[in-house]
Amino acid sequence: MKKTVQNVKNSLKFKAQEKEGVLSIKVGVKKYSVPVKARMLSSSNYLFLSFPASSELYEIDAKQLNALDKDADATEAFDVLNPGKRRARRRSAAVSMPSDLAEALKNLPSGYKLGYGTDGSPKLVRTRKRGKI
Repeated sequence: MKKTVQNVKNSLKFKAQEKEGVLSIKVGVKKYSVPVKARMLSSSNYLFLSFPASSELYEIDAKQLNALDKDADATEAFDVLNPGKRRARRRSAAVSMPSDLAEALKNLPSGYKLGYGTDGSPKLVRTRKRGKI
């Protein structure tokens, strides 16, 4: 579906993270940071810039920013700049334990666990009993 520049600007406005100190001006030889919060998304071909009062969609062409016309097709810019939804963590696959190891662990007496000595050899260690707080 074809998206207009205005539709893309409205859609991207709240998907961009708000940043301070993005805008700076140069007066003489000194550079000053303008205390304006701006929202910005960028890729290699497009730049979306939004200030509290306005927003604009630019196409980057040979080190120049060209503002896209209001009725221009901005579908490609939207696809490139639109951040994906954050996905929930994937659950890790169940760990498989070899059957001979499972049998060996079943034979441990209650109140003990498997530990390792300073030389790396396995040994039985009494489990810690924690008191009630």
